[in-house]
Amino acid sequence: MSNTEFPDDELRREQEFIDGLYARVDALRGDTEDSVAGALAQGDKPMQARLERDILVAERSGLLAALNGVDGSLCFGRIDLTGGDSHHIGRIGLRADDADRTPVLIDWRAAVARPFYLATGHTPLGLRRRRHISTEARTVTALHDEILDLGDRERTGHEDPAGDAVLLAALDSARTGRMSDIVQTIQAEQDEIIRAPHRGVLVVEGGPGTGKTAVALHRAAYLLYEHRELLAKRAVLIVGPNPAFLGYIGEVLPSLGETGVLLATVGELFPGVRATAADTPEAAAVKGRAVMAEVLAAVVRDRQALPDPVLTVEHDREVLMLDDGLVRVARERTRATGLPHNAAREHFEGHILNTLTDLYAERVGTDPYDGTSLLDAADITQIRDELADNPHVWSAIDRLWPHLTPQRLVADFLADPDGYLPAEDAAVVRRPVTRAWTTADVPLLDEAAELLGQDDRTARARAERERESQVAYAQGVLDVSYASRTYEFEDRDDEESEVLSAHDIIDAERFAERQEEDDHRSAAERAAADRTWAFGHIIVDEAQELSPMAWRLLMRRSPTRSMTLVGDPVQTADAAGAGSWADILHPHVEDRWVHTRLGVNYRTPAEIMQLAAAVVRAEHPDFVPPGSVRSTGVTPWARAADDLPHAVAEAVAELTPAEGRLAVIAPRALHRALAARLDGVTAGAEPDLARTVVLLDPRQSKGLEFDSVLVVEPAAYGTSDLYVALTRATQRLGVVHRGDLPKALSDALAEQDAGRA
Repeated sequence: MSNTEFPDDELRREQEFIDGLYARVDALRGDTEDSVAGALAQGDKPMQARLERDILVAERSGLLAALNGVDGSLCFGRIDLTGGDSHHIGRIGLRADDADRTPVLIDWRAAVARPFYLATGHTPLGLRRRRHISTEARTVTALHDEILDLGDRERTGHEDPAGDAVLLAALDSARTGRMSDIVQTIQAEQDEIIRAPHRGVLVVEGGPGTGKTAVALHRAAYLLYEHRELLAKRAVLIVGPNPAFLGYIGEVLPSLGETGVLLATVGELFPGVRATAADTPEAAAVKGRAVMAEVLAAVVRDRQALPDPVLTVEHDREVLMLDDGLVRVARERTRATGLPHNAAREHFEGHILNTLTDLYAERVGTDPYDGTSLLDAADITQIRDELADNPHVWSAIDRLWPHLTPQRLVADFLADPDGYLPAEDAAVVRRPVTRAWTTADVPLLDEAAELLGQDDRTARARAERERESQVAYAQGVLDVSYASRTYEFEDRDDEESEVLSAHDIIDAERFAERQEEDDHRSAAERAAADRTWAFGHIIVDEAQELSPMAWRLLMRRSPTRSMTLVGDPVQTADAAGAGSWADILHPHVEDRWVHTRLGVNYRTPAEIMQLAAAVVRAEHPDFVPPGSVRSTGVTPWARAADDLPHAVAEAVAELTPAEGRLAVIAPRALHRALAARLDGVTAGAEPDLARTVVLLDPRQSKGLEFDSVLVVEPAAYGTSDLYVALTRATQRLGVVHRGDLPKALSDALAEQDAGRA
């Protein structure tokens, strides 16, 4: 415990409790470190390996990950029940070392903790007091008590009459470039969404600053807590709009003790491919259309070729001819299996081999006088086997039904899309064969993989060979063990020779299974490498931006349709985005989805929100923005400038907070010129959100928040992009422009200035 002097007993008692918690945490950390160190000191490598594996499991279950980050608010609250009991609430649960494993700290996700978030003076839910505990590192700095039982006359001197001091303090705090958890300030409407049933599709709609991303992340943490056994095996997938956003949210779930989650963009959801190139908006829109599934299916069918007019195969000095009719029969019979292209090839091979066998048998095995066959079944089998060893046969099969990879199929299609797309669309997507993929290509690759499937005969044969090798090795180990035992006991009496050996309790196959290397990868790591993985739950942020083809990819990853989708149709900016929840979901779940809306803006001050809403309302008169919970008294401003980079540099110097972060949001075409005038800012690279000043375009800023924002040349933005850019600030907003302002923004600024005058 620190030597801090506390002004009253309440603070001192809470500090003593916090000190006890951290002593427990430090002991847990020390136990794991000492155990491994002791095993190393004793040279006990098997024990060390077991301990390290146990620790790895603990880390992936979240406990040690949480403990390693608990120097913040391990405990942030307390609820006092009307019956006299009290419970401390924290980001993880801890129990005492007594025989009953008595809970010392209640996990925020536990049912007993829920009144901390839901209780009100009107509906106290059995509470007489709710206490928020503020800390810095391990030191208690403040208490905020809410009286919920108005008949309770006890007072502590820390009462918070409004009950919102902790929330407002969090909203006004300086940003760090990383999203923080909101476990201390979850509001009732957010709690309802976080704890909603995990089955089915839940749509969470909310405007800027409503906390929909934070709610989605805390929902992931809650579901992993509530359905640990299921979701630990299947993992949770969180899909974000870009890598910067994933970096921004990346510390939230580990801080809550959850690491069984895969964070990815759509461009990272095809194993072995990472989208690094960029499409034009027009190309992305064409690639994202649902009709592309039919287009790719047609491309695959066209690779299942017919002879033109015949295909010759040489075999044993005979020339066999496969014509259109013969191959067509084989092709239709193969297609009738319903198998994907590569998986169906085995059937096509069989049909072609049978056809060639019949042709050859007729050529060499028919009596020239009466036309009867001179061959028996054994002769026919031999002919077929010989044809199967003929490379000319396989060359013909490869031409008619080739092995295809998704990458080759999609690359060839994009290089020559004529005949599959209207001329104007073909011109938009056409590009030379390249190794660089775009985000819009990834759903096409996934669709192609689904259409092609895998011919796994080679993999099965390899696995069988490896298995036979392992069994042979295991048998050798057992034989050595048996020989050693025989030698050791050959001179002993019968009773001693009855000692069991490995041979007596296990055979070679079972022993080989035990010696196979365990897969220590987490479920999330295995899922990232497996295109066919079925996730236990999927959360999609900025869901309104995804194309129909991207949704086909995601629905394959969720056969049970257990999904949480968060977004705001008003912010739809991607030309491929569906924009309507019904348009997104009807092809996959029809009307079997639940819609909820967050209506309170916690981020954006009223002054800024009023300006942003006016921009949208000029295009959509019925638009209703989320209501802001606070006003800062700081009015947004706009300045015209001839020398735009110079004016931006001056504005940055003015707006950069003493603590916190500033975002300069500008069209991508201006980034290089602006970066040249801003210290430490680079153009073109993935933005480092931990820096004091970052340079972004509107799309990159989605889902992010900053203390101050400078919007540059807003006339270059569409309405959606401008709305996003204007609503990223928690404190101050400025606009710098060389061209004319958009009329809606100009009018709103003029109205604001008139009202202030």
